[in-house]
This record gives sequence, structure tokens and C-alpha cells, in this order.
Amino acid sequence: MFRSLNSEICQKIKVMITRIKELPDNMVGFLATDEVSAKDFIDVVMPEVKKFIKKKDKLNYMLVIETDLSKFTAGAWFQDAMLGVKTLTKWNRAAIVYDSETVQDFTEIFSKIMIGEFKGFDKKDYDTAVKWTSEQIDL
Repeated sequence: MFRSLNSEICQKIKVMITRIKELPDNMVGFLATDEVSAKDFIDVVMPEVKKFIKKKDKLNYMLVIETDLSKFTAGAWFQDAMLGVKTLTKWNRAAIVYDSETVQDFTEIFSKIMIGEFKGFDKKDYDTAVKWTSEQIDL
């Protein structure tokens, strides 16, 4: 089961988005905490995704959101969209883990308009999200 980063540590080192290391090697995942900015996506997510695609030639991506969506700046949402555009042909599976039916429904709409499969998961279903994203199971 997923364990939240200690928020006190996150505040001290100003970590807003970090790579989740304990994942199968055929996927890349990130944890968003506190306020997430465009700089977080540019400095953390995009370089990691670029390296991952270079190694694997497809993208299995998971974003775990441990903050209120209002703490994602407009620039962060724009950079997230740019990630989708820049890697359009490489998407395979993408999971958003956040306790919101609206976010989950919105995420799954992308399966109809983008290459790849997109699913939303509740935080309690973190392990299922990892298994699905890493292609261990089909849903």
C-alpha cells in the first residue's frame, strides 16, 4: 500500500512533485504534494519521462495527487498537457490516483481522444493502479 511522504519533510525541502521509486521498471510514477507549479513539471517530471521513454520506447505513467487540485498552478496544468502533446505517440497506460470521481471520469475521457489507455483510481486502490499501469492486470 502507498505511504504518504512525511509532510514535514516535504515542507522543509520544498518537494512538490517527486518520482516514486518503488515501482515496477516498466512504469514511471510521481507523487504531487502541496502546491505544484510548472517548474515542478519542467524540472522533475519531463526529464524523468524523457529518460524513461528513451529506455522503454513507450510510456506507462502514474500520477498520485496528495494535495487539493486548487494547489496545481495553471502553469502546472499547462506543462502536464504539454507532456501529453510532446509524448503523444508513446502513451501506453496512464493512471491518476486521486479521490475524486470527477477527476477519474475526466481522466478516462482521454482514452477516447488520445493514444493509449487512461484510468482514474481512488487512493485506496493504489496497488491496483500500479498493477494496471505496469500491465500486470487488465481492467
